[in-house]
Amino acid sequence: MNEITACETRDIILDVAEKLIYKNGIAATGMDLLVKTAGVSRKSVYRYFTNKDDLVVAALERRDQRWMQWYKSAVNQAATPALRLLALFDVLKEWFGSPGFRGCAFINTSGETGDAQDPVRQVAKRHKQNLLDYVAELCQEHGAQHPQELAAQLLILIDGAITVALVMGNQRAADNAQCIARQLLGL
Repeated sequence: MNEITACETRDIILDVAEKLIYKNGIAATGMDLLVKTAGVSRKSVYRYFTNKDDLVVAALERRDQRWMQWYKSAVNQAATPALRLLALFDVLKEWFGSPGFRGCAFINTSGETGDAQDPVRQVAKRHKQNLLDYVAELCQEHGAQHPQELAAQLLILIDGAITVALVMGNQRAADNAQCIARQLLGL
């Protein structure tokens, strides 16, 4: 019989926590549900994480890394800098149509925290900064005169499209945002 290693157990806990938090939110993801779904003991969870907040932060940090890797990889397939900037929205459109789309995990979890200094809000802020930095790189490659300003505008379009797609159920939100991006980019 194969024994699960400590690293594998931690990964299982993080995988399950991330999925449950994304699906249900932080408040609705209790430790009992997590333990049952992950098939681990409560003691195992607390062996790796001091408390639920530490687990949530670790799961969101992991999601940031995975989501950014996925997003960059998909966007970077476009052939030119201009097409990569437009692909920001093409990739979102595909995501919006995927099973289980629940919007941005970082916007969703930030909405559950009232304190701007809350560790969950800080993870969300770092995620948005990572996304902004990536978009700024694309703007720089495109030769934009003011890449940081343009990136900030495109980030608003990205997050707006994600929110509209979730709240309104409008998968065309990415197309609409891309139309505005084309105007900003002069394409």
